Amino acid sequence: MSCTRRTFLTTASGLVIGARLASASAQGSNDRIRIGVIGTGGRASGLMSLLKRLPGNEMVAVCDVYEPRLLQAAQIAAAGATKVTDYRRILDDKQIDAVVIGTPDHWHKAITLEAVAAGKDVYVEKPVSHTIAEGAEMVKTIESSKQIVQTGTQQRSWDHWVLGKQIIDSGRLGQITFVHTYWYQHATAGTYPPVSLDKLDWKRWLGAAPDQPFRPERFYQWRHFWDFGGGGVTDLMTHWIDVVHWYMDVEAPLSADATGHNYNITLWEAPDTVNVTLEFPKNFMAAYLGTYVSKVDDGGLEFRGERGTLKIDRNRLAFYRDDAAYAAGTYLPEPEIYVRSSGDGTLTHLQNWLECIKSRKAPNAHIRVAHQAARTSHLANAALRAGHRIRWNPASESIES
Repeated sequence: MSCTRRTFLTTASGLVIGARLASASAQGSNDRIRIGVIGTGGRASGLMSLLKRLPGNEMVAVCDVYEPRLLQAAQIAAAGATKVTDYRRILDDKQIDAVVIGTPDHWHKAITLEAVAAGKDVYVEKPVSHTIAEGAEMVKTIESSKQIVQTGTQQRSWDHWVLGKQIIDSGRLGQITFVHTYWYQHATAGTYPPVSLDKLDWKRWLGAAPDQPFRPERFYQWRHFWDFGGGGVTDLMTHWIDVVHWYMDVEAPLSADATGHNYNITLWEAPDTVNVTLEFPKNFMAAYLGTYVSKVDDGGLEFRGERGTLKIDRNRLAFYRDDAAYAAGTYLPEPEIYVRSSGDGTLTHLQNWLECIKSRKAPNAHIRVAHQAARTSHLANAALRAGHRIRWNPASESIES
């Protein structure tokens, strides 16, 4: 079989991932990293399942304030794992080296900083903060510590995304003036599994959030209520804006504007459909379009330059030359470079975290870049809630209306 440039790149990407995991498998079982998991909902359970595929770690404790989730997580963790409802018991355990934090957003800062103070290394999901001020505090504290903190923007450890960065840096796109980002999902609200309130510590779940009665929509879909999350903008756009920052070598937008409404899911506070426009230094803008009423196309980014366009998502990368002829019957040329993804980048992202715990090198998604991505999402939400465009002053690190 002939090996074209396209098939070579596809194969090479798969070989890189395979080599990483093969190297990890050769490490053996000694010097295992002992991990506690705090907040064991769907995402954290997924992380736990991936960690079980990686050598050199053992999940020895799990924490959740809802008993059914706690018991489910214990089934994934190591045999005999400790089960607690107060995360401080994990932080106080000197035998635990690191923690995975999968709580709602409003808990991220407090638990992360307490874990760092307790000498634990941390994997915390994105967005790392619930406010811009929280993120700034996290950067200051973590960077002055000796702890390894990896954050959940896994594209930075995913091979075809790394290739995308190399293509951008090569100059093949020429001047880039526009980045189109999008994420489309199909969500519903109003019907939830029953919750046994005698098995849920609702007060502890709320933490520092305003006191309020239990409501199932806030428990199951907390991302879409301002007390706990930031809607699709912080949940989804943060991933893509992190890629924009990374590929374009920028840290924050000059301005943010946003429009959003609850056209379909009126039970939520955050909009089910949103349009964000961000102006950046280096003479380009980015747009994010998102809705929870249609899942066709899922999510991805398009970097549009004078000499070429890069389209990338979690399944593939494609680079198109702007001067190439369109394929018959389309407005799209054949891609000059095309790579399909191999596996889930979260696996290699967790592997990067474990490797950095041992080497004490900075992880791929360290706290500063995580704060910058979350900050841009918070700026978009600030514009959305203010109802007008806002500007960001990097010198004073403040919003200017």
